[in-house]
Amino acid sequence: MAAETTNHPFDQLTPDFLMDAVESQGYRCDCRILTLNSYENRVYQIGIEDSIPLIAKFYRPERWTDAQILEEHDFTLELVEQELPVVAPLHNADNETLHIYQNFMFSLSPRKGGHAPELDNLDHLEIIGRLLGRIHLIGAGKPFQFRPKLDSTSHGYDCVTFIAEQFIPDEYRESYLSLTRDILQRIDECFARLDGITFIRTHGDCHSGNMLWRKDLPHFVDFDDARMAPAVQDIWMLLSGVEDQQRRQLDKILTGYHQFYDFNPAELQLIEPLRTLRMVYYSAWLARRWNDPAFPRTFPWFNTMQYWGEHILELREQMAALQEPALQL
Repeated sequence: MAAETTNHPFDQLTPDFLMDAVESQGYRCDCRILTLNSYENRVYQIGIEDSIPLIAKFYRPERWTDAQILEEHDFTLELVEQELPVVAPLHNADNETLHIYQNFMFSLSPRKGGHAPELDNLDHLEIIGRLLGRIHLIGAGKPFQFRPKLDSTSHGYDCVTFIAEQFIPDEYRESYLSLTRDILQRIDECFARLDGITFIRTHGDCHSGNMLWRKDLPHFVDFDDARMAPAVQDIWMLLSGVEDQQRRQLDKILTGYHQFYDFNPAELQLIEPLRTLRMVYYSAWLARRWNDPAFPRTFPWFNTMQYWGEHILELREQMAALQEPALQL
């Protein structure tokens, strides 16, 4: 059942609060505030007197520790130092990138314009692949110490337990538990067969919405989901269409990618397992955020009988996909 809506910490983020927080870092706001599309955190474009606007990101309380956020910042700054087109947080006068204002952690970054890349444009995919190869070359240089690993525990079992105990209707619970048990067992078997797969620092959520295409280059933004994962995690979300289309897209991506980093083709066997884990995780993400008033307003179709019926159907289709041969080069 849905959690009862209560006052949420993000309710404190009034225009005055936002400007006071930004001005605590030495800027003067000009009262222009634009709310940007973000649900996990809250992100705003804040006008600055006699300068270009800044992007202020207020982190969801209790999601990440300060050490985990700083690891994300350090990763993006490391990429910028290597001249990659990545939007990284700004340092303040004390050389800090993570700030605290009245118990809210937030960061400031420069505003960058652009539009989503055309993922059906093979030339764009080759350019994206080249930049991903550079990101992964740096990402493989050292591991995250505090940010988590993408695995079937965090993105599978924990999610299933939460959904089954607190959200899914009784009519669907047994079907859901039986199906997800079989799915996660197959996913675990797949990862076990590929025990030698390397986990590196990845973007973690590499879809077109997290890239801004400008000056013939994609500028990577929002590393909030950065974590240790196989390299293919940052590739499979760029693929779409039927198998032949995906093969052509993958060929273009890897043509650029291999200029900087070697891709292990065995990781292609993880595409459907990773896609399935994302589906399970997404459902639990919505459920865990249901007490945030922004979620029922934005996702009114969630947590209905129709939703859960369709979700189980999608998972059955994914179970079938997990039994199909993996995409090949």
